[in-house]
Amino acid sequence: MKKVEIILRPGMLEVLRDALAKLDLHGMNYTDIRGYGRQHGHTEVYRGAIYQIDFLPKVKIEIVLDDEQVESVINTVVSTVRTGKVGDGKIFVSEVVDAIRIRTGERGSQAI
Repeated sequence: MKKVEIILRPGMLEVLRDALAKLDLHGMNYTDIRGYGRQHGHTEVYRGAIYQIDFLPKVKIEIVLDDEQVESVINTVVSTVRTGKVGDGKIFVSEVVDAIRIRTGERGSQAI
């Protein structure tokens, strides 16, 4: 099993959710977060004063899935949310040792 974490622009959440729904995924979680990458934020002007915005709003999606589904999820994410501009986001893939469904006690792939 793998855990795929996707960090992207907030405006892309619904578009990506709809695209991922076509892949027969059994669930996902998202969190509103703030952060920065290479762009290091930006400046804004409000009532004549210049403000440095260091942390930009982002969305983090977390999906735990079987190893066979990872590449199709990655390809769907990239083809759906890529604009070619700085700030498109990142994808992180990590190993999941075990998953347990609390209600039934199922473990491993049956729990996801």
